[in-house]
Amino acid sequence: MAAIPVEYAAQRKIRERNKLYYRFNHWPIWMFVFFIAPGPLTFDLFDRGFDLRMALWLGAVVVGTGIAGLRGRLPGVEPKPYIIRFTEARPNPLYRRVCYPFAWSEVITFAVLNLAGLVVAIATGRWYLKQLYRYAYFPLVGTILTLGALGQLPRVKPSTKGEGHERRYFYGSVWAVCCAQPTLWLLWKVLPETRVFDAVKLIIFIAILALVGNLAQRGRLPRTRPIVPGELAVSD
Repeated sequence: MAAIPVEYAAQRKIRERNKLYYRFNHWPIWMFVFFIAPGPLTFDLFDRGFDLRMALWLGAVVVGTGIAGLRGRLPGVEPKPYIIRFTEARPNPLYRRVCYPFAWSEVITFAVLNLAGLVVAIATGRWYLKQLYRYAYFPLVGTILTLGALGQLPRVKPSTKGEGHERRYFYGSVWAVCCAQPTLWLLWKVLPETRVFDAVKLIIFIAILALVGNLAQRGRLPRTRPIVPGELAVSD
């Protein structure tokens, strides 16, 4: 097996401050994270389209994240990087310990529920995905947020010491889900809802998760290489 490529922190350019465009480019990411946080509402968005409820929620998210961003309380939107030394056991600030659990909850919960919906559809011949989102989404999210509050998820632990490795787990998961989910949505829209085609959707969904996850595990995707500790580096 080929060795996983690493990044040597000493070779990374150190930023004393985050440039304005860098900070601004990270803001829409967190707008999206919090906008899709109400899973049943997001299900309706992809099922039926944008409506007044979503417009009101989007407005609240834009204002809330905008205020947090101006105060430097969103990851990547800070005036200067918070993490510089990957071996330094700095306290993980509250805004990181809030933002990343929400991101984790969406990465995990949407994928789990969509997998469950496909399996149920294949087994029963009927789709119950809306019911799954209605009754199972918030219990799953609540469990993940609780784990985050207890510091049991990567990037949300009390200390930032392991950031050089923990960030690769986060970005690897994001890469896998962000490739698989849109593909599944497209298949859901264009393919008939039959057991055969539902099985095709399931196979493709799992294959993308496995393929992209493997690439991330091998450090072949952006921000998925381990950063060798002990030197200066910058994280977001």
